[in-house]
Amino acid sequence: MAVWLPDWVQTWLPRPWRRVAALPERLWQSTLRTHPFLHALTDAEKTMLQRLVAHFLHEKEFYGAHGLTITDSMAIAIAAQACRPLLHLPGPGQTTVGLDRLDALNWYDDFVGIVVQPGAAVAQREITDASGVVHHYREALAGEAMQGGPVMLSWTEVQRAPAAAAQGSNVVIHEFIHKMDMRGTRVGQPADGAPDWSHGCLGSLSGEAARTHWRETMSEAYQHFREALSMAERFGAERPWLDAYGATHPAEFFAVTCEAYFVNRAKFEQEFPALLRLYDGFFKPVC
Repeated sequence: MAVWLPDWVQTWLPRPWRRVAALPERLWQSTLRTHPFLHALTDAEKTMLQRLVAHFLHEKEFYGAHGLTITDSMAIAIAAQACRPLLHLPGPGQTTVGLDRLDALNWYDDFVGIVVQPGAAVAQREITDASGVVHHYREALAGEAMQGGPVMLSWTEVQRAPAAAAQGSNVVIHEFIHKMDMRGTRVGQPADGAPDWSHGCLGSLSGEAARTHWRETMSEAYQHFREALSMAERFGAERPWLDAYGATHPAEFFAVTCEAYFVNRAKFEQEFPALLRLYDGFFKPVC
């Protein structure tokens, strides 16, 4: 005889034992068709992604800001893109991908809420210059990942995902990569573009050798990107393919390049062959 358990008990069970709602097949297939970088996955990858999305939606809560109503279609589209980086990853602290493959969701276990704004959110910022003068300004945000807190997304930007893939852009992946990068950092400690190396391997490298190779490869690519952007701005050279925002900080470079890696692999391979090999080693570990 089947035993029914209330929802609050479900959260204490291992994921494979939890009773989660199946995704409406029509909405799932529509999500795949709408996003070419998801539709291009193999059948086995789509099946695994569907499982991840179902559990993601069971664990997270969506909030529509300024009267925005979150539909099932919107939630599934966001969840599918958020789960894409997890498709081949083991969970944090694991050296291999588990048999149930759902432990990868632990990369996102430090928060529950996802706030969706109708358009860009305006944030109040302040900076202190070298003279000690505090400057206040307003910044329009397409998304924001908060350390230990929720993820904010602009629905206008989320909707651009299919068309924006040609430019290697995806706001959902960007913010959830930040969440991965923030994992293990202390409150107030910024992410640095070198995520938690829990699985400890990178192709033929492991442990400290893998971490060193990651930092050296990322640093070289970051500096090259900044130099190329500077040449374009100062001397009219061809602008780099990716968003210039990636030149502002190593953590932003990691998030911006990961967007392109997942949504436009062919172009990314042309522009960043060294990073392609690096990211394959991290996001598809063979330990």
